[in-house]
Amino acid sequence: MSVDLRTRYLGLHLASPLVVSACTLTSKVETLVRLEEAGAAAVVLPSLFEEEIEHDEMEDYKFYEDPANSFSEALTYFPEIDYQQSGPEAHLRHVEAAKAALTIPVIGSLNGTSRGGWVRYARLIQDAGADALELNVYFVVTDPDMTAAELEYRYLELVGDVRESVSIPLAVKISPYFSSLPNMARRLMASGADGLVLFNRFLQPDIDPETRSVTPNLVLSTSDELRLPLRWIAILRGQLQASLAATTGVHTTEDVIKLLLAGADVTMMASAIYKRGPDHLRTLLEGVRTWLEENEYQSVEQMKGSVSHANSADPSAFERSNYIKTLTTFIGPAIWGKADRPGKT
Repeated sequence: MSVDLRTRYLGLHLASPLVVSACTLTSKVETLVRLEEAGAAAVVLPSLFEEEIEHDEMEDYKFYEDPANSFSEALTYFPEIDYQQSGPEAHLRHVEAAKAALTIPVIGSLNGTSRGGWVRYARLIQDAGADALELNVYFVVTDPDMTAAELEYRYLELVGDVRESVSIPLAVKISPYFSSLPNMARRLMASGADGLVLFNRFLQPDIDPETRSVTPNLVLSTSDELRLPLRWIAILRGQLQASLAATTGVHTTEDVIKLLLAGADVTMMASAIYKRGPDHLRTLLEGVRTWLEENEYQSVEQMKGSVSHANSADPSAFERSNYIKTLTTFIGPAIWGKADRPGKT
């Protein structure tokens, strides 16, 4: 039986639900070509950061060169910048080059947290040829005077500003840390988003005890991190008329299948490709095709969302009751003797 792997995301017709997320893998055209050849249905280019646009590169250069301008301990906290290869103009050239080299959709990415002139680059990314735009809102609140309502309003204003700047489809990549994620998701759609990417994976700082300094530490994801986006995609699938992309923890065929059953339109990955290389996409595609055939599905569209919160035979499994059941029935690893295992008499 021939199965149809096609899906739709942000109004784009994709050959499959496998999308490469924004990362350094998509920063070189030759790698992008390899990813397409291996089966990527679309790619998200690396983010253009608000800070790159807002700060003049020469001012940054002076900051790095003149220690008198800052505390010496702080200098090691900032990454070194390749001024020949970085910056907004180089980013726009990369969008153009990617579009010229690929036949699959190219999704641009902006990363920022506040309103301002930098948002005009959304239009420039569109003009460079991007088929859609992903707005990655990565904001860690440290001000105790900022309320949850103020934070949410900041997101909504930013999305509205970007929406006014572009006519191409707009996805918003957010974190899971909202008091009411379904309500926030609905308001993001009302502000102009066409889809959501769940979730932004905050890179947590680490501390080096020897130097007593804060150190950046990027740790690749694992499949165990899949459950958070899986739960919320399943819940949101029946509540929103919007595209939903799952990201973080997508490594195996089983991971992809789970997220599609929950209701994801696409699955985005980077860590799996860092670990296994572009050809891993071929393995995943064949795995999805085999699963569909064995389970008598004719297409990805047919299976999509069949185990979402709205369609599940047990919707409570996504809610508190499952939490209670799991905690009260878990025994743990087999490290106890039969006589003294908890719950046994």
